[in-house]
Amino acid sequence: MVDLQRQRQRRASTEAGAIQFHDRSVICTAALAAYLEYPTSDLLSRELERIKSDEIFQKEVFFIRNLGFIAPTEARRISLHESLRFEQIHEETYRNCGFAIVSIEPGSLSQRVATIKEVLQAAA
Repeated sequence: MVDLQRQRQRRASTEAGAIQFHDRSVICTAALAAYLEYPTSDLLSRELERIKSDEIFQKEVFFIRNLGFIAPTEARRISLHESLRFEQIHEETYRNCGFAIVSIEPGSLSQRVATIKEVLQAAA
């Protein structure tokens, strides 16, 4: 997982464009490890240090908040309670890695997109 994330990040860094969005990162992997109570591997630790020392990502991250319900699927077997716990661990992991959270609160897809666009325009 860590190698795949690093490959995607490096490939994206060669593409033109001022803004990039990454749906998952090595920080997400660290959050999942914490949620599952797995130890942080040496590979994961090295990659976390690399993205920090190389300043790979902006320090502000959009954090898409839980909608308040879960639609179970074959791939998604987590309960609402578990998803809220994971959201908390996920946010703590990003904060502990030095990132500032920009919360995108529950709403329709168009509302959430509009909020992201507003934040980006205000930062420009």
